[in-house]
Amino acid sequence: MDEAKKDSTLGGRAPRKLPKGVTVVDVDVHANETPTALVPYCEMPWRKSLEVISAIPYRNLDMPCFSPQMSIWTPPFPQGAGERRYAVTSAAQMRKDLDELSVDIGIIFPDNFLYLAALRDASYAVALARAYNRWLTDEWLGEDNGLKGALIAPPHNPVLAAEEIRRYAGHKNIVAIYLPSCCVEPLYGNRCYDPVYEVAQETGLPVMLHSVTAVFPAFPFNLNCFTTSFSAHILSHGLSMISNLFSMMETGVPARFPKLKIGFSEAGFAWVPWVMMRMDKEYQERRRELPYLTAPPSAYVRKMFFATQPIEEPENMGDLATLLSLFGGQDSVMFASDWPHHDFDHPNKILQIPVSPEVQRKLLGENAMRFLRLKEPVS
Repeated sequence: MDEAKKDSTLGGRAPRKLPKGVTVVDVDVHANETPTALVPYCEMPWRKSLEVISAIPYRNLDMPCFSPQMSIWTPPFPQGAGERRYAVTSAAQMRKDLDELSVDIGIIFPDNFLYLAALRDASYAVALARAYNRWLTDEWLGEDNGLKGALIAPPHNPVLAAEEIRRYAGHKNIVAIYLPSCCVEPLYGNRCYDPVYEVAQETGLPVMLHSVTAVFPAFPFNLNCFTTSFSAHILSHGLSMISNLFSMMETGVPARFPKLKIGFSEAGFAWVPWVMMRMDKEYQERRRELPYLTAPPSAYVRKMFFATQPIEEPENMGDLATLLSLFGGQDSVMFASDWPHHDFDHPNKILQIPVSPEVQRKLLGENAMRFLRLKEPVS
């Protein structure tokens, strides 16, 4: 790509020169599932509900009874976005976009079903998750074109979620299990989710928690008290991941399922060193409350993986290199763009961190390939 060429889709941010031999894996891109798209894949009687919702004018990530955002804040005003799209509706379009971003492999998450956990009717939510998984594998993951998918495990019924995982675990392009974390209740340390962790460990598929901003009814920690998306967006993503991590530690999830691979997406990674140090401090005083842990909490966190988006952007990018060193992030942090959402990150952000070419290769792709058991793409 011509460095001087301005591309309206990507805001003119042409890729820098990547380290030699690098494979770029983007662990968080979003396919836009709509009620209309899922109608043929949804079982009765819920198919009728989707037909009704399909008649509602489309609202980005905020559709009644489908993706209830419950947002009370002013919409974001992204800088320099031009006229680019905010939704990708086909595998061909996603592949084209990722090529322009210099991304070799993209891991697909949903758009509207970032809010799946907020739906109250368990049978309906499970039906939507099943329809999405059928649609994803049928219309997005049929080719060997570098597009991989994260299967939805509906938290409303972990037993049925485990059945979904077994059903698709052998699919060549299903590489992870998506745990909807926005508005989830109870948190993911609850023992009701053990069937999901058991089958994830059995099949070798990692679980990936992914959040988004919403109030339900005050999640997390009284977001309804904030008047700006500035505050709500900062707190919701990070605190969602922290809350669920604490919950998983309380019940010893990483100790009871030692082969389970756990990833956290769309919360950045600056919070990780603080959490590790704080948990270790408390563990020294209250270890009897955590009988399943056989090592300090930080030892388990060091085995977990973290996606970069929304990446922190300090004035001195060397601070990110320091943060990585505090928790071994060189071997556990994975690039994520969040494409095509308004706050997506370009792979260039990784190249701005002053680390060695070897660490850049790890952050851009090697860590994700190890986490997701991916093979090098064929040239």
